[in-house]
Amino acid sequence: MSHKPTRSKYAILQQVCQLIPSHLVPKLATQFDVDKKARTFSPWSHVITLLYAQLAHALSLNDVCDALKSHAAKLFTIRRASAPSKNALSHANRNRDPRMAEQLFWETLGSLNLQCPRFAGRRYHGMPRRFKRTVRAVDSSTIKLVANCMDWAKHRRRKAAAKLHLQLDLQTFLPAFAIVDTAKRSDPAYAREVCANLKDGEIVVFDKAYVDFDHLFELDERGVFWVTRAKDNMDCRCVKRLIKKRVGNILRDDLVVLNGANTRKKYPRRFRRVVALVEVDGKQIEMTFISNNLEWAASSITDLYKSRWGIEVFFKEIKQTLQLCDFLGHNKNAILWQVWTALLLHLLLRYLSFVHDWSHSFKRLFCLLRSSIWDGFALRDLLKFCGTASGGLPMRAAVEQVWLPGFEPT
Repeated sequence: MSHKPTRSKYAILQQVCQLIPSHLVPKLATQFDVDKKARTFSPWSHVITLLYAQLAHALSLNDVCDALKSHAAKLFTIRRASAPSKNALSHANRNRDPRMAEQLFWETLGSLNLQCPRFAGRRYHGMPRRFKRTVRAVDSSTIKLVANCMDWAKHRRRKAAAKLHLQLDLQTFLPAFAIVDTAKRSDPAYAREVCANLKDGEIVVFDKAYVDFDHLFELDERGVFWVTRAKDNMDCRCVKRLIKKRVGNILRDDLVVLNGANTRKKYPRRFRRVVALVEVDGKQIEMTFISNNLEWAASSITDLYKSRWGIEVFFKEIKQTLQLCDFLGHNKNAILWQVWTALLLHLLLRYLSFVHDWSHSFKRLFCLLRSSIWDGFALRDLLKFCGTASGGLPMRAAVEQVWLPGFEPT
C-alpha cells in the first residue's frame, strides 16, 4: 500500500455527488415546478449546496455561501454547479417544493439498488438470522427546533419540534418509508400511513406507543405479522396456556382475548401474549410482548422485538452525525429540505461504505470525508489509506464511545 492516497482530478465532494444520476434532478425539478422559479441558482446547485452543508456541518447561511464561493472553480466541475448568495439560498429553501428532495431520495435509493443489487441485501447485525421474511421496524424521532419555528411546529409550551416517522427495513438497514411533519400529532395517528406499503407475510415491529387495536386488526386482515409490547393497562384474559411452567427467560406464553367491550370489537381474535425476563442495564426486567402470530416460538417473538433497536441506532446515527441541530431556515419548507438532504447524504455514504468495504463506523467515514471534502484524492485509495481492509467486518451501526480515565460507566 502506498504511503498516501492517489491523487485525483475530482474533489471528494464531487465523487460523492456523482452517485446521484445526472437526469434525476432536472426531471424532478420539472415535475415539481422548481425549474420555473430558478433563475441564477439552479435546482442542481441547490441540492449540492445542501449536501455540502450536511457534510461540512455548516452552521449558517453565510457559512455555506462563503465556503462555496471560495471554492467556486471546484464547485463548477460538479455538473456546472454554482455558489449561491445568502438571499438566493434562503429564498430557495423557503419557496421551493421540498417534495422534490423527498422524491430525489427515493429515486436515488432505487438507482443505487439497481447499480449494486447486493447493496440492499446486507442485514442489520441485530436481526435474528432464522427469519427469511421481510422485517420492518416502525418508530419516530423528534427533531428539536428553535422558537422561530413555533408558528408551524409548536410542540409544547415555548418549544417547537419536527418529527421523523420512519419504517426501516432491518434486512438492509435502509428506510422503506418516511414522513417528516410537525410533532403535534401522536405516533398512532401516522401508523396507518407508515404501514400502508406492508405486504402479506411481512413482519412489522414497533413500540407500545403504536398499539391501536383497530390498526392491529387491519394488519392482521392483510396477512401482516406484528410484534409489539403490551400497554400496562391492557385488559385481557387467557384462553389457552402454551407453556405450563417457566422455560428459560420465558415466564408465560398464552393465547389471550381482549376483555373490554369496545376493544373486543376492535380486535375480536385471539393473539399471543409472551411474558419474559429481559436484561436492561445489567438487570432482569419483566416485559410483556404481544403478537398475532400463533406459531412462532416465544423466544422468536422476544428476539424480533429486540431487533427493533436497529431503528433507534439509525436515528442515533443520523442525528448525532449529520447536521440536524443547526438549521439554515426556520420555515417548514427549509426544515424539510434539510432533513431530506440529510437522509440523502446518509444513503450516499452508506453506499460508499458498502462498495469500498469500509469496516469502521459510519461516524468515522463521515469525519474522514468531511476533513477531505475539497481534496483531490481517489476515494477508494483514501478509504484504504485510512485503515480499510478488503473483506473486513461490516460497517458497525453503533456509534463508537470513548471514555476518559476515571469516567468509565459502572
